[in-house]
Amino acid sequence: MVKFILLRLVQSFFTLIGVTFLSFLIIKLAPADYFAQLKLNPQISPETIEALRKQYGLDQPVIVQYLKWLRSALTFDLGVSFQYHAPVLDLIKERIGNTLLLTMPSAIFSWLLAIPLGLLAGMKEGALIDKLIRLFSYTFMSFPSFFLAFLLLLFLSKTGFFQLGGWQSLWVGIITITLISTAGLVRLMRSAVIETLNSPMVLLLRSKGLSGWSFTKHVIKNAMNPFTTLIGYEIAGLLSGAALVEIIVGWPGLGSLMLDAVLATDLFLVMGGLYIGTIMLLLGNLIADLLLAYLDPRVREKEILK
Repeated sequence: MVKFILLRLVQSFFTLIGVTFLSFLIIKLAPADYFAQLKLNPQISPETIEALRKQYGLDQPVIVQYLKWLRSALTFDLGVSFQYHAPVLDLIKERIGNTLLLTMPSAIFSWLLAIPLGLLAGMKEGALIDKLIRLFSYTFMSFPSFFLAFLLLLFLSKTGFFQLGGWQSLWVGIITITLISTAGLVRLMRSAVIETLNSPMVLLLRSKGLSGWSFTKHVIKNAMNPFTTLIGYEIAGLLSGAALVEIIVGWPGLGSLMLDAVLATDLFLVMGGLYIGTIMLLLGNLIADLLLAYLDPRVREKEILK
């Protein structure tokens, strides 16, 4: 197990390097940066702008800039935001709690709903309950997260009890992300259950007369294998989907912060948000790998013990 974890950590490190380097390069290829906008202010001299560039190390070659940023980022020194004049890590810390407050309950509710609904639909394939669950899944899968959030806001605004930015915004965001995430997960869980029911292992269990909860437990365990691998991607999807939802409902999370950073070409703030988001995605994938290895002995033998 230790060898397996170390291997995944090494792979994650090189992935992090690749993602951050390409992102840094793309940002630097933009036709203008934050300091280029200062040229429009007649009160700021070109000498002052060049001094600021030198202060932040932006007068050096791109590869040198990236290596300096990476060296600091590995110790979680993410630099200083141009527009907020504050450490990037402090800005992210202020907002990441709000984002987690939105995404974590959404993830928990999604899985708690998707697993039993997908199991029920798969076990009752073709029945009325299966058709109703599929209708729910297809309906909310067709909604973009920001559009569903907008519709919920429009509905609640008619009641007169909705307050933008308050706890109501949080719950609108949670409901929005939960519905859309559950819709996709239900479909995947249903497919996994149907595939498991048609597998030789389950046919053997049926031939031996196994039924009831003991039979269902075997189905769940085997159906969860492909489902578990999606945890890492689900975390990334929740973060990206939450960014748009946060902006629509007025919840002060990382979404609005990153939007402002991109619009202002605030290099260090954009890279800081991307750095933290990539680490969370990689951790999610590592957790998924460990859960899959726990659930499936074949994975342990193939991946961990080799």
